Amino acid sequence: MNIEIKTQIPGPKSKKLMLHREQHVARGPFHVSPVFVANAHGAVIEDVDGNKFLDFSSGIGVANTGHSHPKTIKAVKDQLEKFSHTSFNVTPYESYSLLCEKLNQKTPGHFTKKTFLANSGAEAVENAIKIARSYTKKPAIVCFDHGYHGRTYMAMGLTSKVIPYKEGFGPFPGEIYKTSFPYEYRATSKNFVETAFADFKNLVNKIDADKTAAVIIEPVLGEGGFIPAPKEFLKGISEFCAKNNIVVIADEIQTGFGRTGTLFASEQLDFTPDLITTAKGLGGGLPISAVTGRAEIMDAPMVGGIGGTYCGNPLACAAALSVFEIFEKDSILQNAQMLSQKLREKLLYFKEKFNIIGDVRGLGPMQAIELVKDLNTKEPNTDAAKALVKFGYENGVILMSAGSFGNVIRFLIPLIMTDTQLEEGLNVIEKGLAQL
Repeated sequence: MNIEIKTQIPGPKSKKLMLHREQHVARGPFHVSPVFVANAHGAVIEDVDGNKFLDFSSGIGVANTGHSHPKTIKAVKDQLEKFSHTSFNVTPYESYSLLCEKLNQKTPGHFTKKTFLANSGAEAVENAIKIARSYTKKPAIVCFDHGYHGRTYMAMGLTSKVIPYKEGFGPFPGEIYKTSFPYEYRATSKNFVETAFADFKNLVNKIDADKTAAVIIEPVLGEGGFIPAPKEFLKGISEFCAKNNIVVIADEIQTGFGRTGTLFASEQLDFTPDLITTAKGLGGGLPISAVTGRAEIMDAPMVGGIGGTYCGNPLACAAALSVFEIFEKDSILQNAQMLSQKLREKLLYFKEKFNIIGDVRGLGPMQAIELVKDLNTKEPNTDAAKALVKFGYENGVILMSAGSFGNVIRFLIPLIMTDTQLEEGLNVIEKGLAQL
């Protein structure tokens, strides 16, 4: 048993720290739970009051290899004893190039690739857009409804959800155009894939393909509600863009590094983008991101055109290389696939048992349930999602919601979680669903 609740949630120490936080930290950052972490190992988080929680969030899909993985700790310690920073722009170091080599080898596509390292998912997205525009000499960018790409200005412009991500921050960059994502559960037609693809083509034709630099898409929507893109939709986009000199960018920031049961979601969807953005699980807990893609596209910016002081920090590079070692030498993907099957079976059981669940979906262990007030009207039940998240942390499970309507519960379990831990956490969730 991993769950251990010693005090009422939040405990006295967490309450005190929250008061301190409110006094000294800007209002903007949100908190899924009101508890302050003391340490975290594997799939278990312990708070400052001694309560132990099963982590079903993985730090928003970062701790895919688990919290405080021994190989990552060793790699970072070893690097810290050598040097922590010189800036790759000033005095380069081998680990940056070695990590780029790994990304070039492992990302989808049988063509020559190159990689640029950055600090965050949003920064990777920003640079992918810059690179695509530099290569095509065209301005327009196409993105999709329900998409999420980050919190910097271009990334916010690409993101669909207004509150809280965009509220009060406009105006946003121009030449951004949104089109329909094939959202099967809320589609009004059986031909929803064909309809969405027709919408995409019509939009590009209105913009003019000769003015369209890139299309950016998440193979599985993250914040948008864990909705996989249909293979035929991705194939249609790829073929259309190839004919029109439009760069295809796959945002695999949340889906990457085993989150969907393969190293990248694109592998399962027969999708070969021109550029791919990664972050989150890449660093095993340290901040690092990357843009990887066709060498001729990646080389479009002039020398000095992309970069940054901390981009590809040595400690983060060491951590990322350890993550690749874990995926190559451990059985983490096999465990992820086992967890995926058991999670899917249990969520489908929940759907049969609880009328509040309208849909179960996802790819691999990246699963979600969509909560509704009525199965026929499909009216989103945002309050139920909030209540389930609250019930979760009060009873030892850290959960996160998602979706354009805030009514989706997403499962982002560490991929090293045991079958027993998964069962224990799902039992808590079942009790919570029974109270909604």
